[in-house]
Amino acid sequence: MTLLLSLGLVLAACGGGDDEGSKSGDNGDGDSEDKFSVAMVTDVGGVDDKSFNQSAWEGIQEFGKDNGLEKGDGGYDYLQSKSDADYTTNINKLIRRGFDLIFGIGYLFEKPMGEIADQRPDSQFAIVDGVVDKPNVASILFKDHEGAFLAGVVAGLFTETNKIGFVGGMEIPVIERFESGFRAGVQSVNPDAEVQINYTGAFDKAELGKAAANQMYSSGVDIIFHAAGATGNGVFNEAKEIKQKDPDANVWVIGVDRDQYDEGAVTVDGKEYNVTLTSSLKLVSVGVKDVSERTMNGNFPGGETIEYGLKEGGVGIADSRGVLSEDILAAVDEWTDKIVNGEVVVPQTYDELEAFSAE
Repeated sequence: MTLLLSLGLVLAACGGGDDEGSKSGDNGDGDSEDKFSVAMVTDVGGVDDKSFNQSAWEGIQEFGKDNGLEKGDGGYDYLQSKSDADYTTNINKLIRRGFDLIFGIGYLFEKPMGEIADQRPDSQFAIVDGVVDKPNVASILFKDHEGAFLAGVVAGLFTETNKIGFVGGMEIPVIERFESGFRAGVQSVNPDAEVQINYTGAFDKAELGKAAANQMYSSGVDIIFHAAGATGNGVFNEAKEIKQKDPDANVWVIGVDRDQYDEGAVTVDGKEYNVTLTSSLKLVSVGVKDVSERTMNGNFPGGETIEYGLKEGGVGIADSRGVLSEDILAAVDEWTDKIVNGEVVVPQTYDELEAFSAE
C-alpha cells in the first residue's frame, strides 16, 4: 500500500508539471485536451456600440458559455480599438496570448488582417464584413441588403409624409449594401416616397448622427434608417428629444444590426413611449458562433467566404412590438418569401439599384 501510494504521488507530480505551454492543461479528471479559445478585436465603435460590435461580442460570449469557457486567456475575450492604428496591435496581442481563433470585426480589418495572416501562417483568423483571400482567414459576409430591403418595405408602407431618411457611417461597400437594399425596398412598395441620404463619415460620432437626424426631421422626414454603428445612437437621441418636447410628434427610427428597441425608449410626463419602429437585424452573433464551432470541431473554413442571408437566418427585421399593422407584417412576409425563393434579387450596389425592378 505504501509503495502504491508513493508511486501515485510520483505520477501525479509528473503529470502536473507540464502546464506552461498549454492554455488549459490536464484538469485532473482525465481530460488532457486543451480547450479551444476565441477572441475578437472591435473596430472604433467599441464593444458596447449597441450595434455591430456588440452583436459579435454577444456571439462570442454565447459560444464561450455553451462550451464551458471563461473570459480571459484560454477562453474567450475581446480587445477594443480606439483608432485604426490599434487594429494590428490588438490582433498581435491576442496572438501572443495564444487564442486559437481571432476575429476582426469590420471591413476596415481587411488590410491589417491580410498582412498579419502572411506573417502568422499558423494562426487562424476570421473577418466579419470583409474578404481576406488567405488560407488561414475565414471571411464572413452578411446579405445586409436583404434585411435592409425589408426595413425599406416597412418604411415605405408606414411613412405618412413620404419623406424617409438614411444615415450611413462611412461610404464603404457594406454600407452601400444597406443603402441600396433599403432604397429598393422603399421604391418597391411606395415609388412616390423620397429617401434622403446623409453619410456622416464616422461610426463612433453620435453627435454627427444627431445633427444629421435633426436636419432630416426638420425637413419633414418621419422615419430614419441608420447604418452607422455608434453614430446611429445620435439619431435615436434626436428622435427622443423631439418626442420629449412633443409626445405626439411623428418621428421614428429603424435600428440596425441588433434589435434596438430599448434604444428608443423615452418617458414623457410619466408615460412611456418608444421611437423604434423596427430594426434591420444583422445577426453577427450567428456567423461568429458558427465559424467558432466549425473551427473548434476541426473544420476551420480558412480561405472560404461564407455568406449569411434571409435563407440562412443571418438577417431579418425585429419584432415591432405591435407598432406595425397586420397588413405591413403580411407584406414583409410576402417579400421575404420572394427573396428566399429567388423571385426577387435585392440590389447591393448603386449600379444594381439603378437597374432594379421588383416587377
